[in-house]
Amino acid sequence: MDWTILGGTVLRDGAMVPGALALAGGRVAAEPAPAAARFDASGLLVLPGIVDIHGDAHERQLQPRPGVDLPVPLALRDSAAQLIACGITTAYLGVTLSWEPGLRSLDAWRALKAALPAARAQAATDLRVHLRFEADNLDALDDALEGIADGSVHLLGFNDHTPAILRKLGDPVQVAKYAGRAGMKAEAFRALAEAVAARRHEVPAARERLAAAARRAGIPMLSHDDATLEDRAHYRAHGATICEFPMAEEVALAARAAGEPVVMGAPNVVRGGSHLGWAAAAPLAERGVVTVLASDYVWPAMLEAAFALARRGVLDLPRAWALVSANPAAACGLADRGRLEPGLRGDVVVVDAAVPAPVAVFAQGRLAWLAPGAAARMGLQAEGFGRVAPRVGLEPTT
Repeated sequence: MDWTILGGTVLRDGAMVPGALALAGGRVAAEPAPAAARFDASGLLVLPGIVDIHGDAHERQLQPRPGVDLPVPLALRDSAAQLIACGITTAYLGVTLSWEPGLRSLDAWRALKAALPAARAQAATDLRVHLRFEADNLDALDDALEGIADGSVHLLGFNDHTPAILRKLGDPVQVAKYAGRAGMKAEAFRALAEAVAARRHEVPAARERLAAAARRAGIPMLSHDDATLEDRAHYRAHGATICEFPMAEEVALAARAAGEPVVMGAPNVVRGGSHLGWAAAAPLAERGVVTVLASDYVWPAMLEAAFALARRGVLDLPRAWALVSANPAAACGLADRGRLEPGLRGDVVVVDAAVPAPVAVFAQGRLAWLAPGAAARMGLQAEGFGRVAPRVGLEPTT
C-alpha cells in the first residue's frame, strides 16, 4: 500500500518544512500515488527512519538474566518489535564474538546466524549484523571469515577487551561479573583468560586475515575503544575507517581530520555523560567531533538524544537528527536511506515532539508500527491495527 503523509513538518534538505510526504513502491516519491492511503500528521514531525550502527540491547532478550537463555528466534522477534517501536528502521545488531563461553560465544554466534534469515524476513526493521570480533578469539576466526564471505556480516568491528579483562583478574567482583556472563566458576574463568592471553602473539595475523576478508566483501570496518593515536593509525591501515567510542579526544580529532566518522553512544547524551567516566558526547557532537550516535545498549536513546541535543540550543533538529539517521547511513555506505528524498527507501518516523516519541513508523514504505490511539489519524478503527507489523504483513483494511 502506498501512503501520503499529510499536514506534518517534514525534514527535507536539512530544513524542517511544512508539507506532505509521498511513499510509493516502498520508496519516497516525488508525487502521491493514485489512491494512496492518507496519514494525518498534523502537529507532528516527519523524519527519516533511524539508522543504528551499533546496538547490543538484543542481548537482554537472548539472556535476560545471567545463565538464563531464551530461544534465539523468540529473542530476535522481541528485539525487532522493540526496534521498530523506537523508530529504528535499520539496525546493526552488535554481535560480540568472544572467547568467553555463554552469551558471546562461538555457539551463540552460530545459533544467531542460523536464526537471522527468518527473523529478517519477518521484521519491519532492516536487521543487519555488526560483528564485534574479539582479537584473541582465534578459535572462532574461521567462523567469522565464513560469515563475512557468505553475507551474514554487514559491518566488522575490531574489539580488543582481553587486556582490560586480564587487568581485572585480581578483583573478585569483576571476575564474578565476567564469570557469571560466561556461566563459569570464577577460578575456571581466570584460567581460561590466562590461556587465551598465552596466544596473544597470533592476534596480528588473524586481524589481517579478517581485514582482508572484509575488504574483499566490500563491508565497512570500524575500530572500537581506540585509546591512542597509534591505535587509530593501526586500524586505519587495515581499512577500518570508522572510529567508534574513542577513549581520548585527541583520537577523535585525528579521525575527523582524516575525514572519518566518529561514533559515540546516544545514552551518553541522554544521561549527560559516559557511565564509564569518559568524555561527554553532547559537546563533542556540537563541535562536529562526534558525527554518529549509536544506541549502544538502549534503543530509545537514539530518538531521545537527537531531541536532547536540539534542546541544548547549539544544534538545530535537522543537524541533531543527522547524527542518528543520515550520518550513520553514510558511514555504513547505505546511500539509499537516512534522508527523505525521492527514490530513497521509504523509512520514516512520525514523531510527537512534545514527548518526544514515535506516533507511527513506516519501513520501506509500509506502515510498520502505530502508537496506541493513532489509528484515528487515518480515519480507521484502532482495532484494525496491530502495534507491530511484519515487513510482509499487516495492511490496513478499508
